Amino acid sequence: MTPRVVVTDQAFGQVRRERATAERFAATFSAHHCTDEPSTVEAVRGADVALVNFAPVTRAVLAALAPGATVIRYGIGYDNVDVDAARALGVRVANVPDYGTDTVADHAVACLLTLLRRLPAYDRAIRTDGWVGPSDVGPLPSLTATTVGLVGTGKIGLAVRERLRPFGCLVLASDPYADPAALAERGIECVALPELLARSHAVSLHAPATRATHRLIGPGNLARMRPGAVLVNTSRGALVDPHALAEALRTGQLAGAALDVHDPEPLPDDSPLRSSPGALLTPHAAFYSTESLDALQRLAAEEAARALAGQPLRCQVA
Repeated sequence: MTPRVVVTDQAFGQVRRERATAERFAATFSAHHCTDEPSTVEAVRGADVALVNFAPVTRAVLAALAPGATVIRYGIGYDNVDVDAARALGVRVANVPDYGTDTVADHAVACLLTLLRRLPAYDRAIRTDGWVGPSDVGPLPSLTATTVGLVGTGKIGLAVRERLRPFGCLVLASDPYADPAALAERGIECVALPELLARSHAVSLHAPATRATHRLIGPGNLARMRPGAVLVNTSRGALVDPHALAEALRTGQLAGAALDVHDPEPLPDDSPLRSSPGALLTPHAAFYSTESLDALQRLAAEEAARALAGQPLRCQVA
């Protein structure tokens, strides 16, 4: 029986690597722009390999696949895939966790430096008031006197730490799965989350979206943060309570927040963060560079080839 490869949705503009892989295995190929469950079910019906970006891969979607099918999620996170249902239905799930580590870390550090140096506040004041004094944005510690807290120390979190090293920041981390001794070798002090929030001038989130981390940065933990601190989120939108964050920015508890990921996405038109002068917003673009997109599609296509060949997957998660 002729195998079938499907791309449910993608934000890359082309799928030449995926199509070439399908042709190499004499598989049929189709690419779609699915955004909801019904359209995704129809797109993947009978497919042996489904490459997925943001489309919802629910139990109904998984049940529509061919027996023993494989789902490959473009990217690190796979919270749009019902992995419990996949296991129950015998569908393999893989992600691509290592395509854009450097690009995301670059984006996170760019946001950190932008907020720590109060660049948006200076720019806004000049545009609205004509000019501003250097001290009008409030106290501004040097980077060597700055403490940065990393919530999560996976590949991206550690890459952020290495990029911060030349600036002389003190780096803290909170990660229940990390080895404190291994972090210490990298010049990272491992502490509990409340201590990290209280001590850090800037907090950068690098944790997955799980039940334990859902709305981790909500009213309680925002109140624990050092007054005037800044927050950067390039991980998952579900980690942050947007309404509580908007309130913290409004009251001045936080001096700024850079958010590349949102929950939900796109950011709703009525989100209070859209009108918050302390919010720096980007459209889930931290992963984006010419090189990282090419690596993402190449690695996903290579995983599809392993699935079609009946080989073990490189990055199986379920």
